Amino acid sequence: MLLTATAATAQLGSWNIINVKVNLNDKWSLFGEAQIRSLSFYNQFHYYEYKGGATFFINKNFSLQGGLGNYDTYAEGGNFKTPMVNDEFRTWLQLNMNQNLNRIKIEHRYRAEQRRTIDGFRNRFRYRLQAIVPLNKQKLEKGTIYAAVWNEIFFTNNAPYFERNRIFIGGGYEINNQLTFQTGFLNQFDYRLNDETGRNFLQISLLYEIAIRKKKQEHVPGGID
Repeated sequence: MLLTATAATAQLGSWNIINVKVNLNDKWSLFGEAQIRSLSFYNQFHYYEYKGGATFFINKNFSLQGGLGNYDTYAEGGNFKTPMVNDEFRTWLQLNMNQNLNRIKIEHRYRAEQRRTIDGFRNRFRYRLQAIVPLNKQKLEKGTIYAAVWNEIFFTNNAPYFERNRIFIGGGYEINNQLTFQTGFLNQFDYRLNDETGRNFLQISLLYEIAIRKKKQEHVPGGID
């Protein structure tokens, strides 16, 4: 039993996110996010990223986002073991569509990425479908415990086109109107053999929101990733 548990933990990677969002007014917000990942449970760290950008809210159901960031991947088998597998600078444009089905908060996210990598320039396209459900309250507010699930597919404009799939199952707690803690299980499956190897991860996110001017619509937590 002990050996089985130890082996299972060793195969579970860690995926840690800190996200900060600043709401400037009803139409504009800024964001910054940092991540660090490991292929074993808080060991064999191989990846980090940091990024930022802005979001424009068309109305309560639609928003546009633009961002840029740096993404670095190292070889497996150690903590940031050289050689570096990929040193990437990325920009992206994104459309978010939100809808409510009673208490269920649904988000459709469409993203077009422009990736400048060690191997040259690449385009990539992503679609994520997310659902968040408040469990102990009717809406998302201070003291709310919620369940969250999402699935995201990645594809390119070059064969074999489909590149990656991620699925997340977890939940979170709205500590107050500014701070949210979220955790859960994330599985990543890669179609491309030369990309980061697919793994199972424990994902932990700390989401901090600063409101210079409070927005009218309901606050729905979520990282940028």
